[in-house]
Amino acid sequence: MHSAPAVSFPVGPSRVARLLLSTFWLAGAIGVSASVGTDVDGRALLLLASVLLAGGMAWRFGEYRHAGLLRYDGQYWSWSGPRPHAAARARVGLDLQALMLLQLVEPGRPSCWLWLERRADPARWTAVRRAVYSRAPATAADEPSSDASAPGAPSSFR
Repeated sequence: MHSAPAVSFPVGPSRVARLLLSTFWLAGAIGVSASVGTDVDGRALLLLASVLLAGGMAWRFGEYRHAGLLRYDGQYWSWSGPRPHAAARARVGLDLQALMLLQLVEPGRPSCWLWLERRADPARWTAVRRAVYSRAPATAADEPSSDASAPGAPSSFR
């Protein structure tokens, strides 16, 4: 089986992702406002405060734009953004065909979430999608040893 070829893809601020998240937040704010109505008590104030806090945090950290270059070398993903990753695995969080939410997972580090958008580089979009959904080739460390069937040997789950 062949793995996907190496590819690099530019990642920048996504207007579509921002619009999508803003729409979800607005729907939640409208829902909370409708449930509170005119009966303002402690619980209603807590709900309103949580919606405002969530909106403020999203706005504040939404400005923390993830811009950089995402690369796939045929086995691992690397990210050259504000918090670089060197040997990460990619997981798809959401795939809307022209917009993708990707999680980079590197052992011992916090995950990094990136919004990939087709219009950032339409020529490489198909290649990056192919790489995201391909399986990385197994390395010698990933393959079980020949004595793995011996009694008392730990079993590996994938």
